[in-house]
Amino acid sequence: MSFHNQQILPAIRNMKQFDAFLESLFLYGVILDIHLGQLKGVVNEAKKHGKHLMIHVDLIHGIKHDEYGAEFICQDIRPAGIISTRSAVIAKAKQKKIYAIQRLFLLDTSAVEKSMEFVGKHKPDFIEVLPGIVPTLIREIKEMTGIPIFAGGFIRTEQDVENALQAGATAVTTSDTDLWAKYEHSMTKKD
Repeated sequence: MSFHNQQILPAIRNMKQFDAFLESLFLYGVILDIHLGQLKGVVNEAKKHGKHLMIHVDLIHGIKHDEYGAEFICQDIRPAGIISTRSAVIAKAKQKKIYAIQRLFLLDTSAVEKSMEFVGKHKPDFIEVLPGIVPTLIREIKEMTGIPIFAGGFIRTEQDVENALQAGATAVTTSDTDLWAKYEHSMTKKD
């Protein structure tokens, strides 16, 4: 399984990576660590190249990370999706009919239990599980929720990617451009 024929979702941390994403075969990517003043221009530039961006709302500088900030982003920026740890932000993305991705930091059993409450209440379209290098957690969260999983965090090698995918992840988010290249190459072989 994959997300729009992508096993990798490039996580873009800077403009050099953004340029690499624009030149790649990937259609979907994730924007991290960006200033609000740059966001609309970056999303519009991606759209000009036929690309779709999901925005990690919690990492945008210059805006409050709440449902009002999410509403502004949904209405004014119009990304393909929103990623957040905050359930109110996920609810707003669902209301605005864009991909709602609930990011979960699974640190211990208590974090898993609390996260399942959020997920059950707001039913995101996808769940991003961090750290993404724990296949048993990926499998467990997918079985518990029935919601497609993105795996992220500490993904450093091809084996990390393969382990996450074999555990049931739909795709892996990573800012490692070497992994982007490897999986982009795989995309060209299949086409």
